[in-house]
Amino acid sequence: MPSNLQSAETQAVGLHRWVWPALAAPGLTWLLLLFIVPFYAVLAVAMGDLDPIFLKPVPEWNPLRWDVSAFGDVLSDLFGGQLGTIALRTLAYVVSACAVCVVVGYPVAYFVARKVVRHKGLWLLGLLAPFWINYLMRMLAWVNLLGSDGLVNKIITSLGGAPVDWLSGRHSTVILGLAYGYIPFFVLPLYAALDRIDPAVMEAARDLGASPGQAFRRVTLPLSKQGVLAGLVLIMLPMFGDYYTPNLLSGSPRTRMIGNQIDQFINQTSSQGGRGAALTLILMVLVAVFMLYYLFNIARVTEEARE
Repeated sequence: MPSNLQSAETQAVGLHRWVWPALAAPGLTWLLLLFIVPFYAVLAVAMGDLDPIFLKPVPEWNPLRWDVSAFGDVLSDLFGGQLGTIALRTLAYVVSACAVCVVVGYPVAYFVARKVVRHKGLWLLGLLAPFWINYLMRMLAWVNLLGSDGLVNKIITSLGGAPVDWLSGRHSTVILGLAYGYIPFFVLPLYAALDRIDPAVMEAARDLGASPGQAFRRVTLPLSKQGVLAGLVLIMLPMFGDYYTPNLLSGSPRTRMIGNQIDQFINQTSSQGGRGAALTLILMVLVAVFMLYYLFNIARVTEEARE
């Protein structure tokens, strides 16, 4: 009887061990297919050839016949041509927009998470409201606000100033547009990180003689670091590939980003499809570096918490 009971317990443990992997398998398979198949298609285009008649890229599906010349052209242009200027501009835009998101979004997330006591659900509803509106529609609303006869220029002229042509290739307009479009994705994970901080930790800091500023700098800020990193990863990755924000808010070559260059290579200049695919893969490697840093940081913090 005890042996039968032990056998049943062993079977139950073995079954339980495979329950969650089995439930996750369909979703993981679906995600892998949606990533691996398109990735291989882009790689085949980047490693392929050019049709001499129709001047369109021909994907090469056989890895043994891949040609890396497209990567060489893109890398040489990145480190000594116009593409390098566009890459540096994109990096400057993304860093500036992320800085704006931190400066604007952190106080908002901190206020809702730590200071709001009553009607917190309504405040959370306000944080979630931008997710219900399409990004393109929010950008079009921004265009209407900054147009020559938009609300912003009307306010400026009512105060005695001259109207400003905001949509004529201004770097500041594109940076603010990126920050405006992606800041909800930064605030939400930061709010979750701040809301999880135990109030007893703050009370202990105050009991030990820390001022409100010192408690924030030495306790709240370090404990919310993971939320800041999570928010930055969520907004930086799509910002690097963004192309419709500069198109809508500027349309000028002076504000062209890497996403605009990829769009031009693939959709506007059919003979440059291989270079567009190669640039896409190089950009993917770049953003993967940021993602790996975030995952490494998370693993390090988790390991320290276990110890």
